[in-house]
Amino acid sequence: MAFTLRQLQYFVAVAENGSVTRAAHLLSISQSAITEALKELEADLGVSLFERHSRGLNITHNGHNFLRHATSILSGVADARRAFSDPSERMGGRLNLGVTSLVAGYVLSDLLSRYRRTYPGVAVNAIEDTGEYLEHLLIGGELDVAVMVTTNLRDRSALQAENLGISSYKLWLPLGHNLSTVQSVNLSDLADEPLILLTVDEIEEMTGKLLAVLGKPPNVAFRTRSVEAVRSLVATGAGIALLPELIYRPWSLEGDRIEARDVSASLPVVQVGVVWRKGAEISETAKRFIANSKTYGPLR
Repeated sequence: MAFTLRQLQYFVAVAENGSVTRAAHLLSISQSAITEALKELEADLGVSLFERHSRGLNITHNGHNFLRHATSILSGVADARRAFSDPSERMGGRLNLGVTSLVAGYVLSDLLSRYRRTYPGVAVNAIEDTGEYLEHLLIGGELDVAVMVTTNLRDRSALQAENLGISSYKLWLPLGHNLSTVQSVNLSDLADEPLILLTVDEIEEMTGKLLAVLGKPPNVAFRTRSVEAVRSLVATGAGIALLPELIYRPWSLEGDRIEARDVSASLPVVQVGVVWRKGAEISETAKRFIANSKTYGPLR
């Protein structure tokens, strides 16, 4: 039996929202309908798209690969439908969008694909830079909106933010690491472990504050701005990492497994949101982008 467009829609909704419950609420259908559709889709494809566990679902490596095809198919179908729509309903204009590097790789693609599927006539001009510089561009009116880490937003008097959600910190470990045998690790257990440090956005600063409670400098084995480098280094046993769950994936680019564990401490969280200049007249394209972003699921 060939898979259906409805199955693809349900699969994409679960993948984007990270939960059958949230996807069912968004689509206004029963959870059992989505669960049955996913089982039929996996049977048709002959692969597992999600790993089931007590707290929900994790998308598999095959699921990640299929997600690209599914969104492309649904986008093509939407384009075909729009070809016969009333031209007066097609919104045009331009959206000047800013994004920080951490957000660019793990949130922006989903937000933009959802926005472009809904408003294909809008020309999006996106730039990537530091949070500090994006705030400068927003205040100066050079950007309509920015998607960025809002945990340490600098100029809250001039900027307004709509939080998309939060991401807690997790401990990343290579497969077989001695700490991977427990579900919740004590922070003191990390004192002598080699640390792979990510140096983008506020992550390095926040991780440094977290490890300061150990009472001695952390054993930093490597610093990098590349999340994929962190993944590969952790997976091959070069060190461990403390990073937001937002950017966790269970495999490196080489296909090596990475474990994630909770840490029994008061860890910081990373807030991600859409930011614009307070008191400014917001363009219609920006209003629609903000409204469209509010339904983004993975951080909820």
